[in-house]
Amino acid sequence: MQRMLIANAWVDSSDGRSRPVLNPGTGEPIDEVPLATEADVMRAVQAAQLGKTAMRALPAHERARILISAAGRMERELPELARLLASENGKPIRQTREEVAAAARIFRGFGEEAKRLFGRTVPMDAIPGMERHVAFTIRQPIGVVVAIVPFNYPAELWAHKAAAALAAGNALISKPPSPCPLTLLRMARILEEEGLPPNAHQMLTGSGEMIGSLLAQLEGVQVITVTGSVETGVSLARIAAGQMKRVYAELGGNDATIVCADADLDKAAEAIVLGRLARGNGQICCSVKRVFVQASVCDELARKLSDWCARLVVGDQMLETTDVGPLINEQAAIKVCGLIERAMTDGAHLAAGGGRHGSFVEPTVLTNVPTDTPLFREETFGPVVPLVAFDTIDQAIAMANDSPFGLQSAVFTSDISTALDVAYRLEAGGVMINWGSALRAENLPFGGVKFSGLGREAIHDTLLEMTEQKAIVIHNALSPAGPLAQIAERTDR
Repeated sequence: MQRMLIANAWVDSSDGRSRPVLNPGTGEPIDEVPLATEADVMRAVQAAQLGKTAMRALPAHERARILISAAGRMERELPELARLLASENGKPIRQTREEVAAAARIFRGFGEEAKRLFGRTVPMDAIPGMERHVAFTIRQPIGVVVAIVPFNYPAELWAHKAAAALAAGNALISKPPSPCPLTLLRMARILEEEGLPPNAHQMLTGSGEMIGSLLAQLEGVQVITVTGSVETGVSLARIAAGQMKRVYAELGGNDATIVCADADLDKAAEAIVLGRLARGNGQICCSVKRVFVQASVCDELARKLSDWCARLVVGDQMLETTDVGPLINEQAAIKVCGLIERAMTDGAHLAAGGGRHGSFVEPTVLTNVPTDTPLFREETFGPVVPLVAFDTIDQAIAMANDSPFGLQSAVFTSDISTALDVAYRLEAGGVMINWGSALRAENLPFGGVKFSGLGREAIHDTLLEMTEQKAIVIHNALSPAGPLAQIAERTDR
């Protein structure tokens, strides 16, 4: 059985309880992890106070060394980490290799950025009477950062949060996803082995609801960064507000893609397939979830997508030939298929797929989808592409913006003026032109508007959000010289 990390030791839960981690494709147990108790959570927060002091004293070059060294270990152990992640998460092995490689790259990037936490000088002679003062700012760690990670891309999303927190000099408490915590536990061991100070990192396994809400309540935590559902993010923000904790939240989306009649339909079909059906088994927060197609080409795009579906291989995620693996569990697959059936009852036409085998959902294309059916209105986590026809660009933009979400979007057109006009008008944190919305790079700000969340994650942005800016003023540091300085001396407040 795996253990969790508390107070610089790998431990069982205080009451000895544990839960199995299952292969979502077979339902077979892989391992077991502890179920943390409230006492365990409180002990982790207490230990993090010691870790906070140790991290604050750690020089930037040493933080950089640890993160870059950990990245190298992740790269050397990539085959094993990728197999472990595929077995517990369900993504095909080729994709988990990409994810672990991305996580290592993110750790290396934040390691490099740890040495570039710059302050700035402020020209005080811009203010009458302050001409002799010298002022500058510095960046300092906030304290203790809690990272709550979802199941769909656990290694990559944890890297964005954990590496940023440590690069900025904070202590870290991680909550890996309950269905698939094993890869993150292994990565946490790598961090420990590469020389993190004692108590700098805690990793708690168990109930996300209990652990998250308790961490939001307890004193000694300054930041909560979470990727998850709207309900989770709103709940944590409400609790954390009582102590003025910062909450950064990426809460998913119902990402819109607009395909114009002049678009390259082959490229659009490929991007939609890779952005919805053949990546992450359709369980990506910024994946292609609503497709608006100009009416004159809607049937043609549906045919191209259906042809793609016939070629995709659904099956064992451990096989190199697999394109689509199982959803995270059978309950998730049942929910997706229920939404497909409801959409068809509401009038949608099934162009491809639609079947379920245990936790596996066939890549599915629906046309004539009513815009008020739940599959279209809500964030559907599975390999399903719903198509809706439109006549004018204004109509497409209005339908795309008619959503409580606004994470990422996409537009396909050969007209650059149309592309930029749509990009400016879409209510989203990011817009891809002539590619799918499921695109994320660690140096590009990622996050949404409306209920898609608060804040941005990126190598540069996250590091700043996990530090405090402090202004330092040296009063009358400059010697008096000339009439201007004499005036300043008389009017100095």
